[in-house]
Amino acid sequence: MNFDYTDKVKAMRERLLAFMDEHIYPNEARFFAEIAANRAAGNAWIPTRIIEELKPKARAAGLWNLFLPRSPRAPEGLSNLEYAPLCEIMGRVPFAAEVFNCSAPDTGNMETFERYASEELKDQWLEPLLRGEIRSAFLMTEPEVASSDATNIQCRIERVGDEYVINGRKWWSSGAGDPRCAVYIVMGKSNPDAPRHSQQSMIIVPANSKGIKVVRPLSVFGYDDAPHGHMEVVLENVRVPAGNLLLGEGRGFEIAQGRLGPGRIHHCMRSIGAAERALELMCQRLNSRIAFGKPVSAQSVWHERIADARCRIEMARLLTLKAAYMMDTVGNKVAKAEIAMIKVVAPNMACDIIDMAIQAHGGGGVSDDFPLAYSYANQRTLRLADGPDEVHRQSIAKLELARHMAIKTEVEMPVTRGS
Repeated sequence: MNFDYTDKVKAMRERLLAFMDEHIYPNEARFFAEIAANRAAGNAWIPTRIIEELKPKARAAGLWNLFLPRSPRAPEGLSNLEYAPLCEIMGRVPFAAEVFNCSAPDTGNMETFERYASEELKDQWLEPLLRGEIRSAFLMTEPEVASSDATNIQCRIERVGDEYVINGRKWWSSGAGDPRCAVYIVMGKSNPDAPRHSQQSMIIVPANSKGIKVVRPLSVFGYDDAPHGHMEVVLENVRVPAGNLLLGEGRGFEIAQGRLGPGRIHHCMRSIGAAERALELMCQRLNSRIAFGKPVSAQSVWHERIADARCRIEMARLLTLKAAYMMDTVGNKVAKAEIAMIKVVAPNMACDIIDMAIQAHGGGGVSDDFPLAYSYANQRTLRLADGPDEVHRQSIAKLELARHMAIKTEVEMPVTRGS
C-alpha cells in the first residue's frame, strides 16, 4: 500500500492550508459571535453570514465537493485516499467543512442520492445540495428504542396507493434545525413481518411536508450547535410519492451500509485534524507558561503526554489511510473491519488528546476562550454517532473470530477426510 500524496493532492493540500490561514482561523471567533448575537436577538437558528460569504471563495479556489468520488455530477470529487489529508485539515475547525460543502450529514446524504436515488430525485435534491444551496438531515435514531440495533426502529413506512404514509418519532436528526434544511432521508419499517434485516426501508421526505413537526433541539454537553442542531422530529401521517422510496422496500439496511461507511471514515479524518490542533495548542500553551520556576513544558509528565499524543495520532492516521485505500480498491464491504476499527480508534484518541490539552490550559481549557471544550464535546459525541463503540467492537471481534475459525477448519479438514 502506497500512502504517498500525489502531486495533485499535494497542490490541493497547500491551497487548503492557505485558505484555512486566510479565511477560516481568522473568522473562527466571528462565527461563534454571529451565533451568539442571533441568540441574543431571540433566534439562534439563522445561517451565519460568514459561512455564506466563504462558500464562493472556496468554490473559486477549487475546494468544493471534494468528498464525492466517481460522480459525473461532481467531477471535482476525490478518492477516499486522496480526500483523507484534506478532510483532516478541515477537521481542525468544527465549522470548516461546511465552507467547502463537505460537512455531515449532507455528505452522507449526497452519497446516498448519488448511489441509490432515481435521476429525477437527483435532479430535484442532489443538484441543489451539490451547489450548497440547501441542506439536509438523516432521520434514523429514535428515542423509544435502542437504535444502536437498527432493527429496533419503529417508524412506519406504509404503502397506500401511489403514496407512502410515514408515522414515527426521531431524534438526533442533525441538521434539521437549519432553516436551509429542505430534505430528509428517513429510515423506517415498511414490513414488520419480513426477515429481520429486510423490514426497513429508506425514503426521501421534503422537510416542509405536511405532518412534520420539529419538536426541539437536543443539546450536546450544553451546546445546541445552532444553526445546525440535533433535533427531535415527529412525523404524523406524512405522505410522499411512492417514487421517493430508495431502491425498493426492504433495502434500508443495504443503503445504510453504503451510506455509513464513507461517513464514518470522514468523521475519523476530521477527528485526526481535531487531535492535531489540540496537540498544537497544548504545546504552545506549555511553552508559554511558567510554573515552579520553569516552563511547564519542561515538566517530565508533559513529555510523556506529548509523546503519547504524537504516537497515537500517527497510528490513527495510518489506520485511516489504510481503510481509505481499501475502500477505493476493494470496496466498503471488504474494508468493513478497517472502517469499524478506525471508528473506534480515532474518536477515542481525539478525546484523550483534547483532554490532555484542556489540562494544559487549566481553567481556560474548559471555557469558550479556547476551542478545546467544544472540540471535546464533538469528539465525545462521535463515540456514539454512526454506531457506538460497543457495536463496532462487536463487529471487529466477530470478524476476527470468524477468521480464526476458518483457519482452524482448514487445518482440521485433512484429518477429517483421512478418518
